[in-house]
Amino acid sequence: MSEPAPRALTGSLRALVAWWRSRNDLLQDSVLAAIFLAAAFTPPLRASGLALGELAAHPLGVPGSILAVAQALPLATRRRWPAISLGVTAAAFALFQLGGYVSSSASIALLVLLYSAGAHAVTGRRALAGAVTIGYGVLALLLALRGSPERPVDWFTFYLLLVVCWGAGSWVRSRAAAESERRRQNVLLATAAERARIARELHDVVTHHVTAMVVQADATQFVLQTAPDRAADGLGAVSGTGRRALAELRHLLGVLEAPGDDDRDGDGALGTAGSLSDLVTQLSSAGRPAELIEKGHPEPMAAGTRLAVYRVVQEGLTNAMKHAPGQPVVAEVRYGDDEIHVDVTNDGPLLPSFTAGRGLTGLRERVSLGGGELHATARPTGGFIIQARMPRHPAELAP
Repeated sequence: MSEPAPRALTGSLRALVAWWRSRNDLLQDSVLAAIFLAAAFTPPLRASGLALGELAAHPLGVPGSILAVAQALPLATRRRWPAISLGVTAAAFALFQLGGYVSSSASIALLVLLYSAGAHAVTGRRALAGAVTIGYGVLALLLALRGSPERPVDWFTFYLLLVVCWGAGSWVRSRAAAESERRRQNVLLATAAERARIARELHDVVTHHVTAMVVQADATQFVLQTAPDRAADGLGAVSGTGRRALAELRHLLGVLEAPGDDDRDGDGALGTAGSLSDLVTQLSSAGRPAELIEKGHPEPMAAGTRLAVYRVVQEGLTNAMKHAPGQPVVAEVRYGDDEIHVDVTNDGPLLPSFTAGRGLTGLRERVSLGGGELHATARPTGGFIIQARMPRHPAELAP
């Protein structure tokens, strides 16, 4: 079944408008100038113009026709050279009025060019506005000396019309400038957010794995002194941690080099979630007692939520290695129907304070992006606890 005629007509008009807007400004303005020129010499339209001074109406003739063309033709360059175009039209308009020719629709081009100058003139705007004002005053004086019957209120009303046209263009210009500034600020904010995401992912990957490698290397050095036959296990743990770090870094760099954002999760993160059991095994291989408790069913889970859970556990284990080496740490993940709760607890020494560094700050931002919240505090009995709560499906990822 063919679509209704009105809908097809609307679609055709929209396509035509889109095509016209894609043309360059010189072509568009040249068509506008041609329309004004045609109107200036079309009997039903040519008398519908501006009249100032009310002097004796003379037929156009050759001089008047040339002045009419001179008023309309500069419309072709109204956006490329707004000041020059306005100057030519204003001069032709003044001579046209002083000549006492019959009204011509070409004179309306003066209002269009005043608007264009207000909207598109880049430099010398005040000087141009002052020149127009002085020129109008001189023209009004000359017309009055030639016997114009116009009253002061008439001169002021016409000048007010010129001011309104210029002001309309200036208003459009200011709106366009504000929109351009808003877009620039949005680009800056997006760039800053992107840099923050990259820094967050690099911190999560590098800090955890490097800390684990240092701890594993220290443990291997101790084993070399006490049980040399077990040193190979420690070196294997260091090697495995290094390989995992390289794999995550390669993935991160691959996403950054990709032209699109197809590998990002819902909150714009660049990383990829690994296995929670691997994190705990990695810590245990370094001689640090660690335990993972999972309750409920992990799937289904949004990709952004899965990565957030992984990063919370990862950050908790990293802080345990840094602040409470050798002390047991427990990571408990409870998968509820609506929410997921993550608690990472360490039974280390009594900490006077537990300040939030770059890792916890970025982690709190990650969790909050998904609609959750994160708290990290020192425990009264010693050690610390990191608690996170997040929706199973963040609002922006809900099916």
